[in-house]
Amino acid sequence: MQSMNGSSMYALRDVPGKGKGLVAIENIPKGTRILSEQPVITTPERQQDDEWLKRHISQQVDSLSEHQRQSFFSLYNLYPYQNVAEQSLGIIRTNGLPIEANGIEGGVFLDACRINHDCDNNAQKHWNQSIKRHTVHALRDIPKGEEITIYYLRLDSNRAIRQKKLQDKFGFLCSCRLCSLPTQQSQENDKRLERIAQLDDLIGRDGMQLNFWLRTLRYVDERVRLYNEQGPGNSGLPRAYLDAAQIAIANGDLARGRIFAERAVEGWRTACGSDSKEVIEHRSIAQDPAKLHLYGLSMKWKTSEEEVPQGLDPNDFDDWLWKREKPKKVEQLGQLTDLRNREIFPSFAALPNSNKVDLDFYEKVDDTYQPLRLWCFLGEIVDSITLHHLELTLTDIDDKKIPLHFNTDGRGRELAPAQIQKGHTVAVLHAQRRVFMYGDPGIGLGDPQMLKIFPVSLKKLLELNDQVQKFSTKVDGIRTCHGCSKKAASLNRCGKCLLFWYCDSGCQRTGWSERGHKANCKLLRDPGLRGLFFLKWD
Repeated sequence: MQSMNGSSMYALRDVPGKGKGLVAIENIPKGTRILSEQPVITTPERQQDDEWLKRHISQQVDSLSEHQRQSFFSLYNLYPYQNVAEQSLGIIRTNGLPIEANGIEGGVFLDACRINHDCDNNAQKHWNQSIKRHTVHALRDIPKGEEITIYYLRLDSNRAIRQKKLQDKFGFLCSCRLCSLPTQQSQENDKRLERIAQLDDLIGRDGMQLNFWLRTLRYVDERVRLYNEQGPGNSGLPRAYLDAAQIAIANGDLARGRIFAERAVEGWRTACGSDSKEVIEHRSIAQDPAKLHLYGLSMKWKTSEEEVPQGLDPNDFDDWLWKREKPKKVEQLGQLTDLRNREIFPSFAALPNSNKVDLDFYEKVDDTYQPLRLWCFLGEIVDSITLHHLELTLTDIDDKKIPLHFNTDGRGRELAPAQIQKGHTVAVLHAQRRVFMYGDPGIGLGDPQMLKIFPVSLKKLLELNDQVQKFSTKVDGIRTCHGCSKKAASLNRCGKCLLFWYCDSGCQRTGWSERGHKANCKLLRDPGLRGLFFLKWD
Protein backbone atom coordinates (compact mmCIF):
# COMPACT_ATOMS: atom_id res chain seq x y z
CA MET A 1 0.00 0.00 0.00
CA GLN A 2 1.35 3.47 -0.90
CA SER A 3 1.26 6.26 1.68
CA MET A 4 -2.01 8.02 2.48
CA ASN A 5 -0.68 11.37 1.24
CA GLY A 6 0.37 9.99 -2.11
CA SER A 7 4.12 10.02 -1.44
CA SER A 8 6.25 7.70 -3.53
CA MET A 9 9.03 7.56 -0.90
CA TYR A 10 7.51 4.86 1.30
CA ALA A 11 4.90 2.14 1.49
CA LEU A 12 3.08 0.30 4.27
CA ARG A 13 4.58 -3.18 4.43
CA ASP A 14 5.02 -6.14 6.75
CA VAL A 15 8.08 -5.75 8.98
CA PRO A 16 9.41 -8.93 10.63
CA GLY A 17 8.64 -8.91 14.35
CA LYS A 18 6.79 -5.58 14.19
CA GLY A 19 3.69 -6.15 12.11
CA LYS A 20 3.13 -3.28 9.69
CA GLY A 21 5.49 -0.37 9.20
CA LEU A 22 6.60 2.25 6.68
CA VAL A 23 9.44 1.14 4.42
CA ALA A 24 11.43 3.33 2.00
CA ILE A 25 10.73 2.38 -1.63
CA GLU A 26 13.46 4.72 -2.87
CA ASN A 27 16.66 6.18 -1.45
CA ILE A 28 15.78 9.01 0.94
CA PRO A 29 18.57 11.58 1.49
CA LYS A 30 19.32 13.04 4.91
CA GLY A 31 17.09 16.01 5.70
CA THR A 32 14.27 14.96 3.37
CA ARG A 33 10.76 15.69 4.59
CA ILE A 34 9.28 12.21 4.37
CA LEU A 35 5.75 13.26 5.26
CA SER A 36 3.73 16.28 6.32
CA GLU A 37 0.36 15.34 7.75
CA GLN A 38 -2.66 16.84 9.49
CA PRO A 39 -4.36 14.91 12.31
CA VAL A 40 -7.65 13.13 11.64
CA ILE A 41 -8.48 12.95 15.37
CA THR A 42 -7.33 15.30 18.14
CA THR A 43 -7.60 15.17 21.93
CA PRO A 44 -7.98 18.25 24.16
CA GLU A 45 -5.19 19.51 26.39
CA ARG A 46 -7.39 19.47 29.50
CA GLN A 47 -9.27 16.20 29.27
CA GLN A 48 -12.37 15.57 31.34
CA ASP A 49 -13.62 12.10 32.37
CA ASP A 50 -13.44 9.09 30.02
CA GLU A 51 -17.12 9.24 29.12
CA TRP A 52 -16.81 12.83 27.93
CA LEU A 53 -13.64 11.95 26.02
CA LYS A 54 -15.32 8.96 24.33
CA ARG A 55 -18.17 11.16 23.10
CA HIS A 56 -15.70 13.81 21.92
CA ILE A 57 -13.70 11.24 19.96
CA SER A 58 -16.77 9.44 18.58
CA GLN A 59 -17.99 12.69 17.04
CA GLN A 60 -14.69 13.03 15.19
CA VAL A 61 -14.63 9.39 14.08
CA ASP A 62 -18.16 9.71 12.69
CA SER A 63 -17.03 12.64 10.53
CA LEU A 64 -14.23 10.64 8.87
CA SER A 65 -14.52 9.36 5.33
CA GLU A 66 -14.99 5.62 4.92
CA HIS A 67 -11.39 5.19 3.82
CA GLN A 68 -10.09 7.21 6.78
CA ARG A 69 -12.34 5.28 9.18
CA GLN A 70 -11.03 1.95 7.94
CA SER A 71 -7.44 3.14 8.25
CA PHE A 72 -8.11 4.48 11.74
CA PHE A 73 -9.61 1.23 13.03
CA SER A 74 -6.77 -0.79 11.48
CA LEU A 75 -4.24 0.91 13.78
CA TYR A 76 -2.85 -1.18 16.61
CA ASN A 77 -4.80 -1.07 19.88
CA LEU A 78 -3.07 -1.97 23.12
CA TYR A 79 -6.21 -1.70 25.24
CA PRO A 80 -9.21 -4.12 25.55
CA TYR A 81 -12.56 -2.76 24.45
CA GLN A 82 -16.23 -3.75 24.41
CA ASN A 83 -17.65 -1.16 22.03
CA VAL A 84 -16.59 1.25 19.28
CA ALA A 85 -16.14 4.21 21.63
CA GLU A 86 -13.73 2.22 23.84
CA GLN A 87 -11.95 0.92 20.75
CA SER A 88 -11.45 4.47 19.44
CA LEU A 89 -10.15 5.67 22.80
CA GLY A 90 -7.73 2.73 22.99
CA ILE A 91 -6.38 3.43 19.49
CA ILE A 92 -5.73 7.05 20.40
CA ARG A 93 -3.98 6.16 23.66
CA THR A 94 -1.82 3.64 21.81
CA ASN A 95 -0.95 5.73 18.77
CA GLY A 96 -1.48 9.41 19.64
CA LEU A 97 1.38 11.80 18.86
CA PRO A 98 1.93 15.13 20.65
CA ILE A 99 0.58 18.36 19.15
CA GLU A 100 1.81 21.75 20.36
CA ALA A 101 -1.30 23.85 19.78
CA ASN A 102 -3.57 25.83 22.04
CA GLY A 103 -6.14 23.55 23.62
CA ILE A 104 -4.87 20.41 21.84
CA GLU A 105 -2.61 17.81 23.46
CA GLY A 106 -2.25 15.09 20.82
CA GLY A 107 -3.69 13.49 17.75
CA VAL A 108 -3.82 10.54 15.39
CA PHE A 109 -2.12 10.70 11.99
CA LEU A 110 -2.93 7.87 9.61
CA ASP A 111 0.54 7.69 8.09
CA ALA A 112 2.81 8.92 10.90
CA CYS A 113 1.17 6.61 13.44
CA ARG A 114 2.23 3.65 11.29
CA ILE A 115 5.90 4.39 11.87
CA ASN A 116 7.53 1.93 14.28
CA HIS A 117 9.93 2.71 17.10
CA ASP A 118 13.70 2.20 17.07
CA CYS A 119 16.13 3.41 19.75
CA ASP A 120 18.56 4.05 16.89
CA ASN A 121 15.91 5.79 14.79
CA ASN A 122 16.70 7.07 11.30
CA ALA A 123 13.89 9.68 11.22
CA GLN A 124 12.62 12.46 13.47
CA LYS A 125 8.97 13.12 14.30
CA HIS A 126 8.00 16.73 14.96
CA TRP A 127 4.91 18.88 15.33
CA ASN A 128 5.57 21.85 13.06
CA GLN A 129 3.87 24.76 14.76
CA SER A 130 4.40 27.02 11.76
CA ILE A 131 2.39 24.91 9.31
CA LYS A 132 0.21 23.07 11.88
CA ARG A 133 1.27 19.67 10.60
CA HIS A 134 3.11 16.64 11.87
CA THR A 135 6.34 16.13 9.92
CA VAL A 136 8.87 13.34 9.70
CA HIS A 137 12.40 14.01 8.38
CA ALA A 138 15.28 11.67 7.58
CA LEU A 139 18.06 12.11 10.16
CA ARG A 140 20.49 10.28 7.88
CA ASP A 141 20.43 8.74 4.43
CA ILE A 142 17.80 5.99 4.37
CA PRO A 143 18.46 3.43 1.61
CA LYS A 144 15.68 1.82 -0.42
CA GLY A 145 14.19 -1.14 1.47
CA GLU A 146 15.06 0.14 4.97
CA GLU A 147 12.27 0.68 7.47
CA ILE A 148 11.58 4.28 8.49
CA THR A 149 11.70 4.50 12.29
CA ILE A 150 11.20 7.14 14.98
CA TYR A 151 11.88 7.32 18.72
CA TYR A 152 8.71 6.94 20.81
CA LEU A 153 10.07 8.07 24.18
CA ARG A 154 10.74 11.65 25.26
CA LEU A 155 14.24 11.19 26.73
CA ASP A 156 17.21 8.94 26.02
CA SER A 157 17.60 6.40 28.82
CA ASN A 158 19.59 3.26 29.49
CA ARG A 159 18.44 -0.03 28.03
CA ALA A 160 16.58 -1.29 31.10
CA ILE A 161 14.57 1.93 31.50
CA ARG A 162 13.79 2.09 27.78
CA GLN A 163 12.55 -1.49 27.74
CA LYS A 164 10.34 -0.95 30.78
CA LYS A 165 8.80 2.24 29.42
CA LEU A 166 8.14 0.71 26.01
CA GLN A 167 6.62 -2.40 27.58
CA ASP A 168 4.43 -0.41 29.99
CA LYS A 169 3.23 2.20 27.52
CA PHE A 170 3.29 0.45 24.15
CA GLY A 171 3.26 -3.25 25.01
CA PHE A 172 6.44 -4.42 23.29
CA LEU A 173 10.09 -5.10 24.02
CA CYS A 174 12.48 -3.39 21.64
CA SER A 175 14.95 -5.56 19.73
CA CYS A 176 16.70 -2.78 17.77
CA ARG A 177 20.46 -2.62 17.23
CA LEU A 178 21.08 -0.71 20.47
CA CYS A 179 18.87 -3.00 22.54
CA SER A 180 20.51 -6.11 21.04
CA LEU A 181 24.11 -5.16 21.73
CA PRO A 182 26.30 -7.68 23.59
CA THR A 183 26.37 -7.10 27.35
CA GLN A 184 29.65 -5.18 27.49
CA GLN A 185 28.78 -2.91 24.57
CA SER A 186 25.30 -2.35 25.98
CA GLN A 187 26.78 -1.32 29.33
CA GLU A 188 29.16 1.09 27.54
CA ASN A 189 26.21 2.57 25.67
CA ASP A 190 24.24 2.94 28.92
CA LYS A 191 27.17 4.74 30.56
CA ARG A 192 27.35 7.07 27.58
CA LEU A 193 23.65 7.90 27.88
CA GLU A 194 23.94 8.42 31.63
CA ARG A 195 26.90 10.76 31.10
CA ILE A 196 24.93 12.74 28.49
CA ALA A 197 22.15 13.19 31.06
CA GLN A 198 24.67 14.33 33.70
CA LEU A 199 26.22 16.82 31.30
CA ASP A 200 22.79 18.15 30.38
CA ASP A 201 22.10 18.82 34.06
CA LEU A 202 25.48 20.51 34.58
CA ILE A 203 25.03 22.73 31.52
CA GLY A 204 21.49 23.62 32.58
CA ARG A 205 22.61 24.48 36.11
CA ASP A 206 25.37 26.79 34.87
CA GLY A 207 22.97 28.39 32.41
CA MET A 208 20.37 29.06 35.08
CA GLN A 209 23.04 30.81 37.16
CA LEU A 210 24.32 32.73 34.09
CA ASN A 211 27.71 31.07 34.55
CA PHE A 212 29.09 30.76 31.02
CA TRP A 213 32.52 29.39 31.85
CA LEU A 214 35.05 27.61 29.66
CA ARG A 215 34.23 24.63 31.84
CA THR A 216 30.61 24.82 30.66
CA LEU A 217 31.75 24.81 27.03
CA ARG A 218 33.82 21.72 27.88
CA TYR A 219 30.62 20.02 29.06
CA VAL A 220 28.90 20.78 25.74
CA ASP A 221 31.95 19.63 23.77
CA GLU A 222 31.87 16.29 25.58
CA ARG A 223 28.12 16.01 25.09
CA VAL A 224 28.42 16.52 21.33
CA ARG A 225 31.20 13.94 21.16
CA LEU A 226 29.06 11.40 23.01
CA TYR A 227 26.08 12.11 20.73
CA ASN A 228 28.28 11.42 17.73
CA GLU A 229 29.51 8.18 19.29
CA GLN A 230 25.87 7.14 19.64
CA GLY A 231 25.46 7.38 15.89
CA PRO A 232 24.99 9.95 13.13
CA GLY A 233 22.20 12.49 13.18
CA ASN A 234 21.31 12.45 16.88
CA SER A 235 18.32 14.72 17.46
CA GLY A 236 19.97 16.21 20.58
CA LEU A 237 22.79 17.82 18.60
CA PRO A 238 21.01 21.07 17.60
CA ARG A 239 20.16 21.89 21.22
CA ALA A 240 23.78 21.18 22.24
CA TYR A 241 25.13 23.47 19.52
CA LEU A 242 22.73 26.21 20.61
CA ASP A 243 24.04 25.85 24.18
CA ALA A 244 27.58 26.26 22.82
CA ALA A 245 26.50 29.32 20.82
CA GLN A 246 24.99 30.95 23.91
CA ILE A 247 28.13 30.29 25.97
CA ALA A 248 30.40 31.76 23.30
CA ILE A 249 28.22 34.81 22.62
CA ALA A 250 27.76 35.52 26.34
CA ASN A 251 31.56 35.80 26.50
CA GLY A 252 31.68 38.19 23.52
CA ASP A 253 32.91 35.53 21.08
CA LEU A 254 30.93 36.27 17.91
CA ALA A 255 33.13 34.14 15.63
CA ARG A 256 32.50 30.89 17.48
CA GLY A 257 28.95 31.90 18.41
CA ARG A 258 27.96 32.31 14.77
CA ILE A 259 29.41 28.93 13.76
CA PHE A 260 27.75 27.11 16.66
CA ALA A 261 24.42 28.81 15.86
CA GLU A 262 24.77 27.83 12.19
CA ARG A 263 25.33 24.21 13.22
CA ALA A 264 22.29 24.31 15.49
CA VAL A 265 20.07 25.76 12.75
CA GLU A 266 21.35 23.24 10.21
CA GLY A 267 20.58 20.42 12.65
CA TRP A 268 17.01 21.65 13.14
CA ARG A 269 16.64 22.19 9.40
CA THR A 270 17.54 18.53 8.88
CA ALA A 271 15.30 17.19 11.66
CA CYS A 272 12.37 19.62 11.45
CA GLY A 273 12.52 21.53 8.17
CA SER A 274 13.31 25.10 7.14
CA ASP A 275 9.79 26.22 8.05
CA SER A 276 9.99 24.91 11.62
CA LYS A 277 9.72 27.25 14.60
CA GLU A 278 13.19 26.22 15.78
CA VAL A 279 14.87 27.27 12.53
CA ILE A 280 12.85 30.48 12.24
CA GLU A 281 13.59 31.52 15.83
CA HIS A 282 17.31 30.82 15.81
CA ARG A 283 18.54 31.58 12.31
CA SER A 284 18.68 35.30 13.22
CA ILE A 285 21.38 34.41 15.79
CA ALA A 286 23.35 32.59 13.09
CA GLN A 287 23.05 35.68 10.88
CA ASP A 288 23.84 38.20 13.64
CA PRO A 289 25.01 36.58 16.89
CA ALA A 290 25.22 39.95 18.65
CA LYS A 291 21.40 39.99 18.66
CA LEU A 292 21.35 37.31 21.37
CA HIS A 293 20.25 38.93 24.62
CA LEU A 294 23.19 37.30 26.45
CA TYR A 295 25.77 39.08 24.31
CA GLY A 296 28.24 41.08 26.34
CA LEU A 297 27.69 39.57 29.78
CA SER A 298 31.44 39.12 29.57
CA MET A 299 33.91 40.09 26.85
CA LYS A 300 36.72 37.79 27.97
CA TRP A 301 36.59 35.75 24.71
CA LYS A 302 35.96 38.79 22.54
CA THR A 303 36.13 38.17 18.77
CA SER A 304 34.41 39.62 15.73
CA GLU A 305 32.44 37.42 13.32
CA GLU A 306 35.32 37.62 10.83
CA GLU A 307 37.97 36.26 13.21
CA VAL A 308 37.62 32.67 12.00
CA PRO A 309 40.92 30.91 11.16
CA GLN A 310 41.34 29.83 7.56
CA GLY A 311 43.16 26.85 6.10
CA LEU A 312 42.84 24.53 9.10
CA ASP A 313 42.04 20.86 8.64
CA PRO A 314 38.72 19.71 10.19
CA ASN A 315 40.32 18.42 13.40
CA ASP A 316 42.36 21.57 14.01
CA PHE A 317 39.32 23.72 13.20
CA ASP A 318 37.21 21.85 15.75
CA ASP A 319 40.00 22.25 18.32
CA TRP A 320 39.86 26.01 17.70
CA LEU A 321 36.05 26.08 17.70
CA TRP A 322 35.74 24.30 21.05
CA LYS A 323 38.70 26.21 22.58
CA ARG A 324 40.51 22.96 23.23
CA GLU A 325 43.80 24.76 23.69
CA LYS A 326 45.15 23.39 26.92
CA PRO A 327 45.91 26.28 29.29
CA LYS A 328 49.38 26.35 30.77
CA LYS A 329 49.33 25.05 34.32
CA VAL A 330 51.22 27.21 36.79
CA GLU A 331 53.84 24.48 37.22
CA GLN A 332 54.44 24.23 33.45
CA LEU A 333 56.06 27.62 32.91
CA GLY A 334 59.24 28.53 31.05
CA GLN A 335 58.12 28.23 27.42
CA LEU A 336 58.05 31.19 25.04
CA THR A 337 54.54 32.58 24.88
CA ASP A 338 52.65 35.06 22.72
CA LEU A 339 51.71 38.33 24.43
CA ARG A 340 48.70 38.55 22.07
CA ASN A 341 47.33 35.28 23.46
CA ARG A 342 44.19 36.50 25.22
CA GLU A 343 43.85 33.32 27.22
CA ILE A 344 47.07 34.21 29.02
CA PHE A 345 47.05 38.01 28.60
CA PRO A 346 43.35 38.94 28.84
CA SER A 347 41.86 42.41 28.58
CA PHE A 348 40.31 43.98 31.68
CA ALA A 349 36.81 42.85 30.60
CA ALA A 350 38.01 39.24 30.43
CA LEU A 351 39.54 39.12 33.93
CA PRO A 352 37.86 37.04 36.63
CA ASN A 353 35.54 38.87 39.00
CA SER A 354 36.88 39.17 42.53
CA ASN A 355 33.35 38.78 43.95
CA LYS A 356 32.95 35.17 42.80
CA VAL A 357 35.10 32.21 41.89
CA ASP A 358 35.50 31.90 38.11
CA LEU A 359 36.24 28.26 37.30
CA ASP A 360 37.90 29.26 34.03
CA PHE A 361 40.71 30.60 36.21
CA TYR A 362 40.58 28.67 39.51
CA GLU A 363 40.28 25.09 40.69
CA LYS A 364 39.38 23.80 44.13
CA VAL A 365 42.28 22.15 45.99
CA ASP A 366 41.81 20.98 49.59
CA ASP A 367 38.85 23.29 50.22
CA THR A 368 40.65 26.34 48.83
CA TYR A 369 40.62 27.79 45.32
CA GLN A 370 44.01 27.94 43.59
CA PRO A 371 44.88 29.45 40.19
CA LEU A 372 44.23 26.88 37.49
CA ARG A 373 46.72 28.52 35.16
CA LEU A 374 48.80 31.63 34.70
CA TRP A 375 47.23 34.84 33.41
CA CYS A 376 48.63 38.33 33.36
CA PHE A 377 47.04 41.73 32.75
CA LEU A 378 48.95 44.27 30.65
CA GLY A 379 48.19 48.00 30.75
CA GLU A 380 50.00 51.21 29.83
CA ILE A 381 50.28 54.03 32.39
CA VAL A 382 48.45 57.17 31.23
CA ASP A 383 48.15 58.92 34.61
CA SER A 384 48.91 58.58 38.32
CA ILE A 385 47.73 60.15 41.56
CA THR A 386 48.57 59.64 45.23
CA LEU A 387 46.09 60.47 47.99
CA HIS A 388 45.66 57.78 50.61
CA HIS A 389 47.41 55.37 48.24
CA LEU A 390 48.92 55.26 44.78
CA GLU A 391 46.42 54.98 41.95
CA LEU A 392 47.54 54.41 38.36
CA THR A 393 45.28 54.92 35.37
CA LEU A 394 46.03 52.29 32.70
CA THR A 395 44.82 51.55 29.18
CA ASP A 396 44.50 47.87 28.29
CA ILE A 397 44.76 46.06 24.94
CA ASP A 398 41.19 47.16 24.12
CA ASP A 399 42.16 50.79 24.81
CA LYS A 400 39.91 50.85 27.89
CA LYS A 401 40.95 52.99 30.87
CA ILE A 402 41.21 51.14 34.19
CA PRO A 403 42.26 52.33 37.67
CA LEU A 404 44.87 50.26 39.48
CA HIS A 405 44.69 50.82 43.25
CA PHE A 406 47.66 49.94 45.46
CA ASN A 407 46.26 48.25 48.55
CA THR A 408 49.73 47.05 49.52
CA ASP A 409 51.30 47.58 52.92
CA GLY A 410 53.29 50.50 51.52
CA ARG A 411 50.28 51.92 49.61
CA GLY A 412 52.46 52.14 46.48
CA ARG A 413 55.63 53.48 48.12
CA GLU A 414 57.33 50.21 47.12
CA LEU A 415 57.79 51.65 43.62
CA ALA A 416 60.60 54.00 42.69
CA PRO A 417 59.35 57.32 41.22
CA ALA A 418 61.28 56.56 38.00
CA GLN A 419 59.06 53.53 37.41
CA ILE A 420 55.83 55.50 37.57
CA GLN A 421 56.09 57.13 34.17
CA LYS A 422 53.46 57.72 31.52
CA GLY A 423 54.04 55.32 28.64
CA HIS A 424 55.45 52.52 30.79
CA THR A 425 53.67 49.16 30.73
CA VAL A 426 52.40 47.47 33.87
CA ALA A 427 51.99 43.69 34.17
CA VAL A 428 49.82 42.30 36.99
CA LEU A 429 49.89 38.56 37.62
CA HIS A 430 46.54 36.93 38.46
CA ALA A 431 44.72 40.27 38.24
CA GLN A 432 41.00 40.39 39.07
CA ARG A 433 38.22 42.83 38.25
CA ARG A 434 36.95 44.61 41.34
CA VAL A 435 34.12 47.03 42.05
CA PHE A 436 35.15 49.81 44.42
CA MET A 437 32.93 51.85 46.73
CA TYR A 438 33.96 55.02 44.91
CA GLY A 439 35.06 55.36 41.33
CA ASP A 440 35.08 53.05 38.35
CA PRO A 441 35.68 49.29 38.48
CA GLY A 442 39.36 48.44 38.31
CA ILE A 443 42.12 46.28 39.75
CA GLY A 444 43.14 46.16 43.39
CA LEU A 445 46.77 45.18 44.08
CA GLY A 446 47.48 43.63 47.48
CA ASP A 447 50.85 41.96 46.86
CA PRO A 448 53.57 44.11 45.24
CA GLN A 449 55.34 40.93 44.09
CA MET A 450 52.48 40.38 41.63
CA LEU A 451 53.35 43.56 39.66
CA LYS A 452 56.13 44.47 37.22
CA ILE A 453 56.68 47.68 35.26
CA PHE A 454 58.59 47.87 31.97
CA PRO A 455 60.03 51.06 30.43
CA VAL A 456 58.24 50.57 27.12
CA SER A 457 54.76 51.40 25.81
CA LEU A 458 52.18 48.65 25.41
CA LYS A 459 52.13 49.24 21.65
CA LYS A 460 55.92 48.91 21.44
CA LEU A 461 55.82 45.81 23.65
CA LEU A 462 53.30 44.12 21.35
CA GLU A 463 55.33 45.09 18.27
CA LEU A 464 58.38 43.53 19.92
CA ASN A 465 56.31 40.45 20.66
CA ASP A 466 55.36 40.16 16.97
CA GLN A 467 59.04 40.15 15.99
CA VAL A 468 59.85 37.59 18.65
CA GLN A 469 57.06 35.33 17.42
CA LYS A 470 58.24 35.66 13.80
CA PHE A 471 62.00 35.44 14.25
CA SER A 472 62.39 33.26 17.33
CA THR A 473 59.83 30.47 17.22
CA LYS A 474 60.35 27.27 15.25
CA VAL A 475 57.57 26.06 12.93
CA ASP A 476 57.85 22.46 11.70
CA GLY A 477 61.56 22.54 12.53
CA ILE A 478 62.15 25.75 10.53
CA ARG A 479 63.17 29.21 11.78
CA THR A 480 63.24 32.59 10.00
CA CYS A 481 66.35 34.74 9.73
CA HIS A 482 65.90 38.12 11.44
CA GLY A 483 68.08 39.79 8.83
CA CYS A 484 66.97 38.46 5.44
CA SER A 485 63.78 36.50 6.35
CA LYS A 486 65.20 33.33 4.80
CA LYS A 487 63.73 30.17 6.29
CA ALA A 488 66.11 27.39 7.30
CA ALA A 489 66.48 24.53 9.76
CA SER A 490 69.93 25.66 10.86
CA LEU A 491 70.52 29.29 11.89
CA ASN A 492 72.79 31.11 14.38
CA ARG A 493 71.30 32.54 17.56
CA CYS A 494 72.03 36.05 18.82
CA GLY A 495 74.46 35.62 21.70
CA LYS A 496 73.02 38.56 23.65
CA CYS A 497 69.23 38.29 23.65
CA LEU A 498 69.25 34.54 22.77
CA LEU A 499 65.95 34.99 20.89
CA PHE A 500 66.60 36.19 17.33
CA TRP A 501 68.31 33.96 14.74
CA TYR A 502 70.49 34.76 11.73
CA CYS A 503 72.08 33.12 8.68
CA ASP A 504 75.45 34.78 9.35
CA SER A 505 77.06 37.92 10.73
CA GLY A 506 76.01 39.90 7.66
CA CYS A 507 72.37 39.13 8.29
CA GLN A 508 72.84 39.97 11.95
CA ARG A 509 74.20 43.42 11.03
CA THR A 510 71.16 43.87 8.74
CA GLY A 511 68.86 42.90 11.60
CA TRP A 512 70.57 45.36 13.94
CA SER A 513 70.35 48.23 11.47
CA GLU A 514 67.03 47.62 9.69
CA ARG A 515 64.89 45.77 12.18
CA GLY A 516 65.84 47.66 15.31
CA HIS A 517 67.49 44.63 16.89
CA LYS A 518 69.98 46.72 18.85
CA ALA A 519 67.23 48.41 20.88
CA ASN A 520 65.17 45.26 21.08
CA CYS A 521 68.16 43.21 22.18
CA LYS A 522 68.72 45.64 25.04
CA LEU A 523 65.07 45.37 26.10
CA LEU A 524 65.05 41.59 25.92
CA ARG A 525 68.13 41.32 28.14
CA ASP A 526 66.06 42.84 30.96
CA PRO A 527 65.29 39.84 33.24
CA GLY A 528 61.80 41.07 34.05
CA LEU A 529 60.76 41.60 30.42
CA ARG A 530 62.41 38.38 29.35
CA GLY A 531 60.53 36.63 32.16
CA LEU A 532 57.26 38.01 30.77
CA PHE A 533 57.93 36.34 27.41
CA PHE A 534 58.81 33.07 29.11
CA LEU A 535 56.13 33.21 31.80
CA LYS A 536 58.70 33.29 34.58
CA TRP A 537 57.52 35.44 37.48
CA ASP A 538 60.53 35.60 39.81
